[in-house]
Amino acid sequence: MHLGLAANRLHHLSEDAALFRWLRACEAGIRELRLDLHTVGRTYDAIAAAGMLSGYTGLRRYPYGREGGLMKLVAEVVGLDGEGRTLDGAIYLIDPVDPSSIFPEAVALKRQCVIHGKPFLTTVASARDWIEVERVHAGLAPDPAADRFHALESQTLALIAHDAMKAQMLAFAAEHFELLSRFARRVATGTTGQRLNELAWSRGWPQDRAWVHRYQSGPMGGDAQIADLVLERRCQRALFFEDPHVARQHEADIQLLERAVTTVTDEAVCITSPAVAQRWVAAVYQRRR
Repeated sequence: MHLGLAANRLHHLSEDAALFRWLRACEAGIRELRLDLHTVGRTYDAIAAAGMLSGYTGLRRYPYGREGGLMKLVAEVVGLDGEGRTLDGAIYLIDPVDPSSIFPEAVALKRQCVIHGKPFLTTVASARDWIEVERVHAGLAPDPAADRFHALESQTLALIAHDAMKAQMLAFAAEHFELLSRFARRVATGTTGQRLNELAWSRGWPQDRAWVHRYQSGPMGGDAQIADLVLERRCQRALFFEDPHVARQHEADIQLLERAVTTVTDEAVCITSPAVAQRWVAAVYQRRR
């Protein structure tokens, strides 16, 4: 398995920075899974200087971002089959106030991951959760340190979908209704929330109770309302089925929620495509067994 890896400067400045917190938590899993980490230059240099992943042959150095390192990761997410260079996803630990996180290559990396149904992991929590998902799929014993990501009964789940993705969100919720009902609370934006409630009532959920708490529609501020929950650490996981071709006037709403998630990097997990959500939920079933 091949994964792109980059981290904004803030996330490797000190020994307790986000990149190193993730590596300390997941180094054993990285080695067990034999991940190839295609790592942008400055991030690679920081890992080497910290003495982490010592002797690990799967750590590959790419050019600095200013020399095209991140652009190369974008091309490899799309796939360079003739050259045997295809990434299965990317970890990009984002500092929400670092302007490089909205450079064209950074935006393109996320967009191509969404288009191709590959994980785009921008927080420590998302990256830790993904390692555990892949460990479970590989048949490895669950890591007790990852139990908190699977404590659904104490978590709030956000279910958000752009118009073109609402049908897929409803299908996902219908397929995994019992599991999603285990969450302590579910929240959603306007129309998605209404349709999810109608689905739940059709499945026998009490008619006098909402299955999801509805906020405003995204363009009317629902994403901002859910972003506030994330910032207050009252929403631990978001399934955000994004349409990569969404009209640009909605882009600010998307970015607001994403910035909230990256602000609480150790607390919030965000999944941005149905394919990645299906892989996550399959691991949840398997881990619970």
